[in-house]
Amino acid sequence: MSKDRKPHIAILGKRNNGKSSIINCLTGQDIAIVSSIPGTTTDPVKKSMEIPGLGAAVLIDTAGIDDIGELGKKRISKTLAVIEQIDLAVLVITNNSFDKPEQDLITLFQKHDIQFVVVHNKKDIQPSTFFTQKSYEQAGALAFIDFFVGDDCTELIKILGKSIPESAYINHSLLGGLIEKGDIVLMITPIDSEAPEGRLILPQVQTIRDILDNNAIAITLKETEISDFISSTKIKPKIAITDSQIFPVANALIPNDVPLTSFSIILARFKGAFDAYKKGTPQISKLQDGDTVLILESCTHHVSCEDIGRYKLPDLLKKFTNKQLNFEIVSGLDKLPRPIQDFALVIQCGGCVITRKQLQNRLKPAIDSNIPVTNYGMALSYLHGIYNRAMEVF
Repeated sequence: MSKDRKPHIAILGKRNNGKSSIINCLTGQDIAIVSSIPGTTTDPVKKSMEIPGLGAAVLIDTAGIDDIGELGKKRISKTLAVIEQIDLAVLVITNNSFDKPEQDLITLFQKHDIQFVVVHNKKDIQPSTFFTQKSYEQAGALAFIDFFVGDDCTELIKILGKSIPESAYINHSLLGGLIEKGDIVLMITPIDSEAPEGRLILPQVQTIRDILDNNAIAITLKETEISDFISSTKIKPKIAITDSQIFPVANALIPNDVPLTSFSIILARFKGAFDAYKKGTPQISKLQDGDTVLILESCTHHVSCEDIGRYKLPDLLKKFTNKQLNFEIVSGLDKLPRPIQDFALVIQCGGCVITRKQLQNRLKPAIDSNIPVTNYGMALSYLHGIYNRAMEVF
């Protein structure tokens, strides 16, 4: 299995239970502030580390789940938001506690399908009891370990390694099942104001790497070079992959007998919400006057007039539907401005900078509420009338 992304592990629990000390023990470094004063950790702190015996992982130190006051409520809110982004939770307790804060966390773990292990910290002050261990076991904990800061972390690391779910690792490829050894993949990458200076965007880089991992051949060019390339080389690629923004151009220039799709659609298949997107995309035609469309950008970036989520998609949607539509854009993993039920459609970007788990949890409220979801590439192909061709290869 190829482990080419880092599992996200959050350390959660009440204030002053020693969460930061455990992170420092796991990493062998003082990366988290340790204090006897409750509430020292404020906002969630992420640290990407190579942990001996575990490998590359992102550890997230969080504020106490029992924080107090108005500021404390905001800290708790940010801590709870972390749960939607992780692959594994470490619930830190002391004094055999199994109270409402712990029970509420476990309920959230179950809601978001998060596996968890329990660390009973400060065993030198009070060791765990059989009753406590059994209670957490019955609540679904994968493991329970007695611990104190002076302990060696080897056993805890071993438990974490065994507990990280397989889904935390990407064990299939972007183009798995679509290409074979020796196949030629034509990548069409426009260079406009949205392209980063001197480099390619992440989905393009990821696709090139995946082509190489599949022992295939990657040919990359701008849309302006397509005609000359095809006429001069006579090469027929196994598949052509374009930036979604120039779907109409690519559709016109790539021969009909060559499968054509986009980087965003490839990512949609890779990230695991593909079936929901396929079901939701045609619902674009059913939008009505006054409907509000939620556009989810997974990253934050400089906005230009060529921005796909903030300008191009809204303009195309209004022209295609001939309806008076409203739009709200949410960047990163920020909290939604209002209930998901207020939206008639959700359009998610490719999600290249977030994990599979983060994307799925981002869309889960909409899917659970039967609100149609789609993504940038699939929406653009539908709006340009080439959805069937873009999806045919799958």
